[in-house]
Amino acid sequence: MSNPGDADATPLTSVRQMAEYLAAGCKPSARFRIGTEHEKFGFRHTDLSPPPYLPADGQPGSIRDLLGGLARFGGERILDGENTIGLKQDGASVSLEPAGQLELSGAPVETLHETQAELEAHFDQVRAVCRTLDMGFAPLGFHPLKTRAEMPWMPKGRYAIMRRYMPTVGNLGLDMMTRTCTVQVNLDFESEADMRRKIRVSLLLQSLATALFANSPFTEGKPNGFLSYRAHVWTDTDNQRSGIPPVMLEDGFGFERHAQWLIEHVPMYFVYRDGGYIDVAGKSFADFMAGRVPELAGVTATLGDFADHVTTAFTDVRLKRYLEMRGADAGRADMMVAQSALWVGLLYDPAALAAAEALLRDATWDDAVTARSAVPRQGLAAPWRGGTLRDILPDVLAIARDGLRARARRNAAGEDETIYLDPLREIAAGGPTQAEYWLGRLQKAWGGDVRRIFHEAAI
Repeated sequence: MSNPGDADATPLTSVRQMAEYLAAGCKPSARFRIGTEHEKFGFRHTDLSPPPYLPADGQPGSIRDLLGGLARFGGERILDGENTIGLKQDGASVSLEPAGQLELSGAPVETLHETQAELEAHFDQVRAVCRTLDMGFAPLGFHPLKTRAEMPWMPKGRYAIMRRYMPTVGNLGLDMMTRTCTVQVNLDFESEADMRRKIRVSLLLQSLATALFANSPFTEGKPNGFLSYRAHVWTDTDNQRSGIPPVMLEDGFGFERHAQWLIEHVPMYFVYRDGGYIDVAGKSFADFMAGRVPELAGVTATLGDFADHVTTAFTDVRLKRYLEMRGADAGRADMMVAQSALWVGLLYDPAALAAAEALLRDATWDDAVTARSAVPRQGLAAPWRGGTLRDILPDVLAIARDGLRARARRNAAGEDETIYLDPLREIAAGGPTQAEYWLGRLQKAWGGDVRRIFHEAAI
């Protein structure tokens, strides 16, 4: 979401204007960057409870105190009313998800080596502050212990609106908000045609990413029968704005068609004016533009409103002024960098992108949604065009490896970016996914006690 003070007040007059807003993200390949975002669950060491925003019940550790501690490393506070709800830090930002999941939105960087360094620096800062607060953070796809009712809520106006609205459009939307964590990578496109190619490849392969990075096999202290319960949650979360809309895989898809879909098919959540949020959840953005929303009488729709509305579409790949890969559970640090490496390798080298397109030449929307529905339980065994997702994994990793090798971005030790694919190559060779590893630990080392995952998964 755009920061309210930064919102563009240009009045909206046409769909073309919105398409041009999206098209402004186009840039030459020499300026392509990598932005990695990830979330993680906080927990108090005393009882593994999620820390509230404000100190409570006499226990140490609160989200507000954590943000105050992180501010000592530099950065400008982000406010919602009088509450600090994040920090801007040298092109990156630290922010809060609805239940206090801590998110790092990384700065746009040129190489995966910088991505890894940024992640390590952030973890060092979080660990330093947590030592003074007797708390920790664990990147997992779904909260393994607490019920929905036991999760705290952060004081953000946007989330209050979503909290009211979510139960009217799905059964698991509040779980998505409070009990899930993800990792995503944000990548650039050169033109509308380049965007179209990249969005097709990444949408068709998003279920493969879900399988590779599955890391949410527990719910409320027990195995839940899924490898990625987070992915299952997304199958019943406000489906008008989620999943894989057919329009995104149609011939001729582009910025204008996407803008049209956003204003006609994605209901609104809010409009921000005069320091506060106006709840218009469920209303049509097209009606807002036409002056047909009673709650917004006399309010002119602006480009800033459209920019905010773009952030309320939760498709598996989200088109903004860049592309967001949204199919993966949060997980180990090396897996989070591997997620970025996979998509950089597939999409940023022209030959690799062409090879991925050839691999997927005859794949359809039906193939993608069939895999998406099966992958939360089945992981790499989910069906894919007469076989399984595991069948295409070696080819996909080979293409990504070649793409990273062609980029030839080396670290101080002379290693190129292919090193970050190593955890995925281990899975392709028969090693366990993160979810499978945790299920094995439950049986062999934990004596059935899921609580032990927090200290083993902590950053």
